[in-house]
Amino acid sequence: MTTPFSWNNPYAWPRKPLLAANAVSTSQPLAAQAGLQMLAAGGSAVDAILATAITLSLVEPVSNGIGSDAYAIVWDGRRLHGLNASGRSPAAWSSDFFAGLKSMPVRGWNSVSVPGCVSAWTELHARFGKLPFEKLFERAIEYGRKGFLVSPTIAGQWAKQVPELKSQPGFAQYFLPDGRPPRPGERFKFPAHADVLEKISSSRGEAFYRGEFAEKLEAHAKIVMNTANQLSYQLAGSRSSSTPGVVSKWHP
Repeated sequence: MTTPFSWNNPYAWPRKPLLAANAVSTSQPLAAQAGLQMLAAGGSAVDAILATAITLSLVEPVSNGIGSDAYAIVWDGRRLHGLNASGRSPAAWSSDFFAGLKSMPVRGWNSVSVPGCVSAWTELHARFGKLPFEKLFERAIEYGRKGFLVSPTIAGQWAKQVPELKSQPGFAQYFLPDGRPPRPGERFKFPAHADVLEKISSSRGEAFYRGEFAEKLEAHAKIVMNTANQLSYQLAGSRSSSTPGVVSKWHP
């Protein structure tokens, strides 16, 4: 089925359609390029989008990260697949744990669910990937160690997050070099993040959910909150879940 396309441009700025057999769209050019490189290497569309998402965790760090959730709808040419990698509640959370609060916290450890995106990366790659899992991380690891030039869009997003996040433990140390957010065109390096991505890639995600990383997350929660958030148990058992998706006919 072909959907009619209007070539009349209602915008003052000329927005032109992209005509290509394959495309990757993001708000950060380096992440899009990472995805396109996977396609050029013979990878699948899922390889491309995973490399893009992994790279975004480095080049757009105030909007993406390995502590996030993930959802996916994948069409394999025959049927639709859904993936739910939303964060599960930590083991300590219960109605009694939040008793007395009028609403859920929006910052701090008691607003943090068990990160699901790394489990989504491994699950999607196992089902739909063609390239080696480690290859999907190459560009992100390179940018973390060698640095990348911050784009104007990301620099603007970065600066807007500072008033909200600067008081959060670790934010200023890692995301405010020289005490401020990077300006457009400045080089930003994050070798510690590159090291974590390398361990995730070599272990197919297990390094994030078991052992050293899980222990550090739980220890940090205990120090900051002065209580056991009990992330470690849930990290070890965290897995994404497949869903059939909702399908209906579309009438233009």
